[in-house]
Amino acid sequence: MPELPEVEVVRRGLERWVAGRTVATVEVHHPRAVRRHLEGVEHFVQSLTGRTLAAARRRGKYLWLPLAEPDGAPTGRALVAHLGMSGQLLVEKPAQPDGTHLRARLTFTDGGRELRFVDQRTFGGLAVEEADGDSLPPRLAHIAIDPLDSSFDEAAFSAALRRRHTEVKRALLDQTLVGGVGNIYADEALWRARLHGARPTDRLTGEQVADLLAGVRDVLGEALAQGGTSFDSLYVDVNGRSGYFSRFLAVYGQADRPCPRCGTPIVRESFMNRSSYSCPTCQPRPRARRS
Repeated sequence: MPELPEVEVVRRGLERWVAGRTVATVEVHHPRAVRRHLEGVEHFVQSLTGRTLAAARRRGKYLWLPLAEPDGAPTGRALVAHLGMSGQLLVEKPAQPDGTHLRARLTFTDGGRELRFVDQRTFGGLAVEEADGDSLPPRLAHIAIDPLDSSFDEAAFSAALRRRHTEVKRALLDQTLVGGVGNIYADEALWRARLHGARPTDRLTGEQVADLLAGVRDVLGEALAQGGTSFDSLYVDVNGRSGYFSRFLAVYGQADRPCPRCGTPIVRESFMNRSSYSCPTCQPRPRARRS
């Protein structure tokens, strides 16, 4: 699933190519693409037609663009998008042939490039939701801000993390604690902080939390600079280009390869129906608690 860097790359593309344009027509090619729009397909189409898309915004792994009337007056609603496992928001020329998994299309009154929502696995989706001005849509209110946000509260994060009685990797994946971090960047940040994902959060020292937060910020920032992490053709920006951070991954997907820091082979472990990767030397598994 796309994580913060991949979604932020898409947000920047929407800001460049879509923001400020007025919707001419809306096509929905698969009802699952708008299943989160509870009023139905026809209402979704009516809600967007003739509206102007304002500045693209992001919270965690969600995107939204506030909607305005043609005269610029805000409508109090926004187009909200979640990419799911394989969703893509592509800006393409009208003459570009439709892809196999095209789910929705927005054309614009200027006759320029279209916005197409493509989703092979149909886990992503679009919806028009209430949003007061530029504020966060209510459905996204539970998602915490991410560590790259200027308003991120380090002290509050540290206290909240250390209050939890769970494993540190589980905590990093909890979007109510910190937004935008998924499996890939959690593993990479833990490696940088020399912490095993199974380490109990309530046993972390203040210095360890600071190292972890620094690792999260560094890896997210570096991945963003590389356009995100693309393992296949599913993770692309609005122009269909892949990101290149996969070339710089230290542990994720690197099972049996040498740790870049110490040379020990990276190990893969099962974790929440997915995989975790770590260095057994740099990130020793914590000892079990005494009963």
